[in-house]
Amino acid sequence: MKSPDIEVAESGRPESPVDGLPQPRRIWSAIAIWLALLLTVLDQTIANVALPTIARDLGTTPEQSIWVVSAYQVAIIMTLLPLASLGEILGFKRLYLAGMVVFLIASLSCTLAGDLTALAISRFAQGLGAAAIMAVNGALVRATYPRAILGRGIGYNVLVLAVGSAAGPSVAAAVMAAASWRWLFAINLPIGLAAMAIGMRALPMGMRVVRRFDGLTAAMSALAFALLFLGASGLIHAESMPLAAAELVAGGALFVWLYRRNRLLPAPLLPVDLLRIRTLRLSYMTSACSFAAQMIAFVALPFFLLSRLPISHEAVGLLLTPWPLGAAVCAPISGRLVEKVSAGVLGFIGLFATGAGLLLMSFLPQGGGYGLVIVATALCGAGFGFFQAPNNRTMLDAAPLARSGAGAGMLAVARLTGQTSGALAVALLFRLVSTASPAPLLLGAGLAGFASLTSLSRGTKATA
Repeated sequence: MKSPDIEVAESGRPESPVDGLPQPRRIWSAIAIWLALLLTVLDQTIANVALPTIARDLGTTPEQSIWVVSAYQVAIIMTLLPLASLGEILGFKRLYLAGMVVFLIASLSCTLAGDLTALAISRFAQGLGAAAIMAVNGALVRATYPRAILGRGIGYNVLVLAVGSAAGPSVAAAVMAAASWRWLFAINLPIGLAAMAIGMRALPMGMRVVRRFDGLTAAMSALAFALLFLGASGLIHAESMPLAAAELVAGGALFVWLYRRNRLLPAPLLPVDLLRIRTLRLSYMTSACSFAAQMIAFVALPFFLLSRLPISHEAVGLLLTPWPLGAAVCAPISGRLVEKVSAGVLGFIGLFATGAGLLLMSFLPQGGGYGLVIVATALCGAGFGFFQAPNNRTMLDAAPLARSGAGAGMLAVARLTGQTSGALAVALLFRLVSTASPAPLLLGAGLAGFASLTSLSRGTKATA
């Protein structure tokens, strides 16, 4: 059977459109995608759990150890869009494999790091590899599954994300109970090598676009995202306020320049062409607001529960487990439903449920209410899983085929923008009110409600 790998002429039109991969190659391609996705998710969660141990072993302060997490996040935020553009030019499979090589080398470097500086640099490099994988993940899913069942494929991806998020703390705790924190990064090696071996044989090349890589826009885009991230973080944490303000102003000015440079290009690195498509614009807004609500809940709930209930930190983790489990159950279901029901309607239902769960949680009484916590977190997770697969399908499917890379990049950017904004919002609220206050949960509920209405505004007609 002819390979579905295709190229795009300078006009941007596919020369030989193919609808997904044949079996059994499709399932092997999906496995490679899932393994890479699992690695990037686990490395976002397990490092958080290990921070106190890492700080003690490397002889540094808890505040300085935050760079183990921040370096990874900054690298991803800076390079997602440039790498998505590069994936359209080189081919999604090539960028996936290159990203995996960088990720694995950086994981080995993390394992061997002798001090915090070496570890932070290695984590930054690891973030670059993760960004390459994330930048093409959605495009590879789109090229792997036939359009008629694309929603199911995305639902399976969300399932992997939910399982990885739920398993991350448990994996970290189990590894550190038996060995050094360094093994948290070493376990990436066998999983990553398996993903590469499968990916080399099964992944589709995807579409390739004949155009030059815009290096200047790539550099300025990376700088703009970095400045905004560092400026917002510094402002929230009251670290050198004049410097933080200057970073925010410089980052904003760069984005204005980037918009003017890219607005008339047919396939710009900063995808302003996709933002002109109403469905995509609303979907990105829905995604960013929903992930901000989710991150607010993830950061604020442990503090809130500890202030209301006589429980240990370990018990808090157990009480929050219904969230990822609910998402894992509902994501594949909504991935099938979106083939017949509007993504806007499914997103509205899901995010309304998430907002209701957060609102319900804010009424947790002092000293009791374990059943309320379980019901509320399960409702939040089920609603989020119900929303995510249909929304991701819309963000991938509504982008022109020749802009699959940019569409996948924007999907990841919307998610990370929301998560970063949510974390910063909680940090600000913690400075303004007590960590025991329900204010973060109420903000999360409001954002989820707003996102549900934004989702519904896309319309109620199902996409064939």
